[in-house]
Amino acid sequence: MISPENLEKNPLSDLISDETFQELHSRGLLNKKSLRDLIIRKKYQTLREKNISAREAINILRKEYGYLQPDTLRKIVYNIK
Repeated sequence: MISPENLEKNPLSDLISDETFQELHSRGLLNKKSLRDLIIRKKYQTLREKNISAREAINILRKEYGYLQPDTLRKIVYNIK
């Protein structure tokens, strides 16, 4: 799931203020799965910008999100619906 440190960082900082994010989160108005997916996509993009191969980036994410299947991670990072 989403770790507390990820929620403290406000993954939506380009859209809303930290205060607004914390208020929405505290009221249970944010979809945790969507936030998790957003965080995963951002981490994947950061890894790719460091010239890490797509396969290696997925493997790194698999270690962090071990409860997700590799195909699920691919769907998240490639935004396949």
